[in-house]
Amino acid sequence: MNLLVATDRSFDSCLKCTACSSSCPVAAVLPDFPGPKQCGPDGERLRLKSRDFLDVALKYCTGCKRCEVACPSDVQISDIIAQAKVKYGEDKFRLREFLLSHTDLMGALTRGSADLVNKLTGTSVVKFAMDKTLGIDRRRQFPAYARQSFRSWYKQVEEKQHIYARQISYFHGCYVNFNAPELGQDLVTVLNAMDIGVKLLAKEKCCGVPLVANGFHKKARSHAEFNTRACHTALKQGSECIVSTSSSCAHMLREDYPAMLGQSEQQVHEHIIFITRFLSHEFQLGNKPEMKPVRLKVGYHSPCHLIRSRGVLHTLNILREIPGLELHQLDSNCCGIAGTYGFKKENYTTSQEIGQPLFDQIEAGEFDYIVTDCETCKMQIEMSTSLQVLHPVTLLAMGMSRGK
Repeated sequence: MNLLVATDRSFDSCLKCTACSSSCPVAAVLPDFPGPKQCGPDGERLRLKSRDFLDVALKYCTGCKRCEVACPSDVQISDIIAQAKVKYGEDKFRLREFLLSHTDLMGALTRGSADLVNKLTGTSVVKFAMDKTLGIDRRRQFPAYARQSFRSWYKQVEEKQHIYARQISYFHGCYVNFNAPELGQDLVTVLNAMDIGVKLLAKEKCCGVPLVANGFHKKARSHAEFNTRACHTALKQGSECIVSTSSSCAHMLREDYPAMLGQSEQQVHEHIIFITRFLSHEFQLGNKPEMKPVRLKVGYHSPCHLIRSRGVLHTLNILREIPGLELHQLDSNCCGIAGTYGFKKENYTTSQEIGQPLFDQIEAGEFDYIVTDCETCKMQIEMSTSLQVLHPVTLLAMGMSRGK
């Protein structure tokens, strides 16, 4: 059964308590959005009777899943809304949605021309053209592409990884491969210091989060099947597990893939772990890399999908193990970008208004850096504040290199 076209009957458990609407970041800033209860369980009851009851306000949902975190009855509200978008949405090709969602293809096309692409997408002329022709807001900043992909860099250290008795596989995702290879490099540094070798999947495709968000559901399912097979092969070849440094990728691979594929490979998906959960467990067992003091004041922002995966505590646990670090957990506010949502012209203002309380707290905090586990949260915070954003793994790597 395909999660993206099936009817989720969890709405039968809705108590109409409105906890979901009270926690919805969109409902807090956008009067035209009736809230997740109305669009989700209430709306689904009506839509099953007739598609004439379709509420166009479905398009305002960001898919942040905070409604599901708040729900006392475990109603899969965000999934119900996503399914409704598939069933009742317009089935036609849109260039903007294609460009925003096919991140692996876009990254591959920049090979050898990253500097030129970065320069062009940063110019006012190109921004104006994309705004007018595609509906990508001119105020949005694009993440820079790296000159060298992570997979290309990894070839330099691949042979060394075989010396370690313990092996894990790394699902790096599009962002690390094409935009931030240094995060993947930091992961290899940290795990090698813990006597763990890092292998890559033979091949991988985009996890599918942007594909689902932009209506390419068949492609997302195809990617899910491909990546699941790749993970299964890695486990058969001796990897203890598959880790990801992206909280959204990890949530998709571990939580959403089983339902998309009818639970057929549940045992594979259970071995896919977000990196801070893996590291937290290792630290508890006494396997910690030697670190020197990192005397920085940082604010930690918890990403929405990591909250849904119940993984924030693991990140906080490993950050507290860094000597000298002054750690402050920021209020649990959505940053507003929601993947590709905040790139779209019609959503830009809503996106920024959702994130404003977070931006204000960051600017008032006198931090050296902000830390978060999500790449799009990083994009949003760096664009909207004066602070640079680091991944928790990067902070660990900084602690290992200080004073050397």
